[in-house]
Amino acid sequence: MSEIEPAPRGRRTVARHGRLTSPHPFSQLMKMIAVAMAVVLVAGAGVAAYLVYDLSSGYVEGAVDLEGQSPVPPDIGAIEGGVNLFIAGTDKCEPEYEAIFGGRCTGPDAESELNDVNMLVHISDEPRRVTVISFPRDLEIPIPSCTDEDGKTTSAMSKQQINTTFSYGGLSCTVKTISELSGQNIPFAATLTWGGVIEITNAIGGVDVCVSGGIRDRYTGLDLSPGMHTIQGVEALQFLRTRHGVGDGGDLGRISNQQQYMSRLARKLVSDQVLSNPATLYSLASTALDSIDPSTSLTNPLTLAQIALAVKDVPFDEIVFLQYPTSPDPSNPNRVVPNYDAADELWAALETNRPLELTGEVSQGDGVVVVDPTTAPTDAATPPPTDAATPTPSETAIALPDSIAGQTAAQETCSNGNLTGSG
Repeated sequence: MSEIEPAPRGRRTVARHGRLTSPHPFSQLMKMIAVAMAVVLVAGAGVAAYLVYDLSSGYVEGAVDLEGQSPVPPDIGAIEGGVNLFIAGTDKCEPEYEAIFGGRCTGPDAESELNDVNMLVHISDEPRRVTVISFPRDLEIPIPSCTDEDGKTTSAMSKQQINTTFSYGGLSCTVKTISELSGQNIPFAATLTWGGVIEITNAIGGVDVCVSGGIRDRYTGLDLSPGMHTIQGVEALQFLRTRHGVGDGGDLGRISNQQQYMSRLARKLVSDQVLSNPATLYSLASTALDSIDPSTSLTNPLTLAQIALAVKDVPFDEIVFLQYPTSPDPSNPNRVVPNYDAADELWAALETNRPLELTGEVSQGDGVVVVDPTTAPTDAATPPPTDAATPTPSETAIALPDSIAGQTAAQETCSNGNLTGSG
């Protein structure tokens, strides 16, 4: 394994805008599909699935209406201020994976389903930029009254953990909660289960991730030595779920670890390993249809194609992954509450549609470290550039508060593992 050399902490990153030309229309189409899949994760896989197949009846059949969101116009370009899409990763116990998930499928909470991963994807107006905001599962916030698919209405709550919203009213309730917290209209959403993560990573032959210090987590069973690892299937799920094995052992560190995975997933999807392999593309599209539960608004073929077109030229340094700003909960040291002042600055920055300057740490929970690309392990899945970037006029970046942690898809980061931790 290659040795990891961290870069100096506190490095500032400015997301600038640039374009890459494509030598061939088909490769441009495939890049469009791949980047769309990377930045919206599961819903983007739905985009790819549509472009390779017709939408299956199963994909449409599982769709849900989103309560409290504005109607979706026929053209996403008519949505002022950009487009928001929400992704929920849930811990549903699916029978085919019961042997893997153990106590989650047999314990007292086996019948419930929690939204343990919560990501708001913002696609800006022209010029297109993508910002992915992760909300910690341990975030305590007000929960609005929700109506589930059976018409049952729940009472509003002044303070509850965010990852319980799915159990109250499904995807619609989670989206409504995030919408009221952020003040953002969220017209599109999708859900992916643990089993879906396993199947999708298998379909692309795994994702290369970087580990600094090594990871050993007795809770998930993950055991990785320092260096680069190609993870897929159960190991990929262990990597995305681990928190005791990285950083300070908290949920904030886990979020940045997941963001490293998403950055490297983006690179894998635009590599020759995927784009030049019809069998891999076929497998990925088929798996995506079986793994995603979308909102009704996300089943429109035209909408799916437009989302893909909106992000097809966004360069990696303008795909920004952020952690929703939080503060420790005064009443519970194991929970966090919103840092509303910093969050207000974030929403205001997105409204300006300017490049974002990251002034804070790459992770609030020390889940990853920034590494020097010249000394980092080689990522075999990252293709060398084939075209020179076309310069664009310089735009003044807007600095985010240093209380907001994050990274761009262009940054090299490695999981900050701790082999000596007991979990």
